Amino acid sequence: MFKELRAAPNLLTFLRLCLIPFLLIAALESNYRTAVILFVVAGLSDGLDGLAARWLQQQTQLGQYLDPVADKLLLSALFLVLMHQQLVPRRVTVLVLSRDIGILIVAAVLYISLGMRDFRPSIFGKASTCAQIVALFSVLLCQWWRGVLLLTLLRGLSLAATAALAVISAVHYAWRTARRLAVMEAA
Repeated sequence: MFKELRAAPNLLTFLRLCLIPFLLIAALESNYRTAVILFVVAGLSDGLDGLAARWLQQQTQLGQYLDPVADKLLLSALFLVLMHQQLVPRRVTVLVLSRDIGILIVAAVLYISLGMRDFRPSIFGKASTCAQIVALFSVLLCQWWRGVLLLTLLRGLSLAATAALAVISAVHYAWRTARRLAVMEAA
């Protein structure tokens, strides 16, 4: 276990977890320049931990669980903070959080009751996460560089895409899970 904790990819994930409170404080204090920089650093650490895991052959079970938790914690907390500041519509935040909480609850119930462990993200889930990242980045950037029309357009489009993909990916996860359960029941 301690060896997994010291693996370079997991240390990068821990760095991302440590950045979250500072990112949230920067956003809450309307220090959007710092928030953008910390968001970019967190994003880079997310990309680097996966690359390092493959390149250094340090893929660990801890990392497989910790990385998506760090991602969801960062994105969800930032959605809540930006909603609190009225920079992200409530409906978008509610859709994103409802989807994530729903998936988490279903995964936990299926793991506890049936021992199901394979909950790989779908293409729609990945697209949803990508839209969330673009939306949050564009919202923060719009606050830092006010009045840039292209950023305002990107913010609006990415928030709409985030809301739509949250619903689409939730329905897809539900459909996929129902199919898996039907196959298990038939077998």
